[in-house]
Amino acid sequence: MTPAEARGTYRPALDITEYTDPVCPWAWGSEPVFRLLRLRLGRQLGDAVRWRRVFGILFDDDEDPAPDPDAEARWYERFTHDVGSHTGAPYAPRLHRVARSSWPASLAAKAAQAQGPEVAERVLRRLRETMFVLGRPADTPEGILAAVRGVPGLDVHRLREDAAAPATRDAVRADWAETRRPLPEVVDLEAPGPHPGRAKEAGDHRRYALPTLLLDGPGGRVCVPGWRPLETYLEAARTAAGTAAQAPPVRLPAREALERWRTLTGPEVALLTRESAPPADAVRVDTGHGPLWLHPAESALAADETAGRQGLVQ
Repeated sequence: MTPAEARGTYRPALDITEYTDPVCPWAWGSEPVFRLLRLRLGRQLGDAVRWRRVFGILFDDDEDPAPDPDAEARWYERFTHDVGSHTGAPYAPRLHRVARSSWPASLAAKAAQAQGPEVAERVLRRLRETMFVLGRPADTPEGILAAVRGVPGLDVHRLREDAAAPATRDAVRADWAETRRPLPEVVDLEAPGPHPGRAKEAGDHRRYALPTLLLDGPGGRVCVPGWRPLETYLEAARTAAGTAAQAPPVRLPAREALERWRTLTGPEVALLTRESAPPADAVRVDTGHGPLWLHPAESALAADETAGRQGLVQ
């Protein structure tokens, strides 16, 4: 937190709110574009852009259990494969089960934010990978701790305590409520595409489709729901920021990208790196839909028989 934030006087030129969930396949498929968007806006605006994540709780605690869990898993497996066909994202060859609840992973992802943005990014990424690479979503405190083992800079003991703290649950409960107050323009939205972002029915409420970005700035508020190309987000950022300036194109050397993000999907390699190819020492993991590339240190963790990501590298 900067001194201005602590005083309550910080006003970013661009304030971005991302409505998401660790086990949402559309959010997983949007990661390459969102990574590049954060990178480009960071180069353009620096500290004048703030990105806030709101965990919308795709699978709630009060939902009735499926009468046939295996049939539910096969249905949701087909759904994630269909989403992956649109986004290009990897998916697990077999989904062993549907997440029992989004709450444990959302609590952990929220708690990780107290340890800094890089740690928070890596924790959330690990949680997503349990679902979409391993097919075994981390939806218990024990499973989450196993999944995040070895995240650089992460204090696991602190994460465990913070995730269980009442203040963290209150924060995620506030996220749940905020997600269920969608802007009028998305409630009855009619738009083309496989995931246009119309608000979803969620029990007695409607919630934002996941992911949805709200961009606020001097130029006003712009809502970008659903699955959209990078250019749509960049145009929304220009509008909200009240500027005609284009965020500078940027791609990182493949080595720098892997050091920064630790794992890269095929679409991320193509979109984020200058070489459009992984570094020579990146470890390839084949999924049901293209490769995932691991940093060598991530590979070593995955190969450790006691690691939470056991089975990622055979």
